[in-house]
Amino acid sequence: MVTPVAVVGATGRLGGLVASVVEELPDFELVARLSSRDGVHEASPDVFAGAAVVVDVTVPALSPAIVETALASGANVLVGTSGWSAERLARLRTLLADRPEQGAFVVPNFSLGSVLGTHLATIAAPWFPSVEIVETHHAGKVDSPSGTAVRTAELIAEARRDVGPVEAPHVDQRARGQQVASVPVHSLRLPGVKAVQDVVLSGPGETLTIRHDTTDDSAYLPGIRAALEAVGSMRGLTVGLGAVLGIGA
Repeated sequence: MVTPVAVVGATGRLGGLVASVVEELPDFELVARLSSRDGVHEASPDVFAGAAVVVDVTVPALSPAIVETALASGANVLVGTSGWSAERLARLRTLLADRPEQGAFVVPNFSLGSVLGTHLATIAAPWFPSVEIVETHHAGKVDSPSGTAVRTAELIAEARRDVGPVEAPHVDQRARGQQVASVPVHSLRLPGVKAVQDVVLSGPGETLTIRHDTTDDSAYLPGIRAALEAVGSMRGLTVGLGAVLGIGA
């Protein structure tokens, strides 16, 4: 059985990549290739052309409305858009509670290495009193901190539940970054860079840096395939590619 898929944001870099993956997979059919605003401004679930799976790879300001419209169409939703904070996820979880036959899969990063880097950071986090994140992306990225950095910080805080929040002196100073779940996050936007995340953990006499560097979009392909193959059978809310990789990040 072939699964019909609509990609919203298909005119963008990541959206075009997702659309190409859908077209190459024999069990999927691309039935709608939409721009970032189509899912909102058409104001009708019909815009998704009967897709069983809608992929949202748009921008943070539009993503929640697109996801809601996609769910109203009866589809399961794969979200690759940044900006899905704990608060937004809580609202989506509530929305899905009234739709037990549907599911949404929110993936902050499709790179396997990024997911593993975040997972390693959560393992290390309880052992170091100070943790900070420096994330660097291309100059065209519209949001900061990145969705990956937010997710990493939230998982670090969860991993430190028994030992308390990280030590972060002088956070009242603007140059100290934005605190996410007590973790200072610093965002750099530079030409010539694709995506880099450094999680810097520090304690007396030592520092551990967990670094992930994305150098080419091909890094996202295995994760996109894994997410597409999993989302159709999901129910409720699932967050993070680690859920289908068995590592929980």
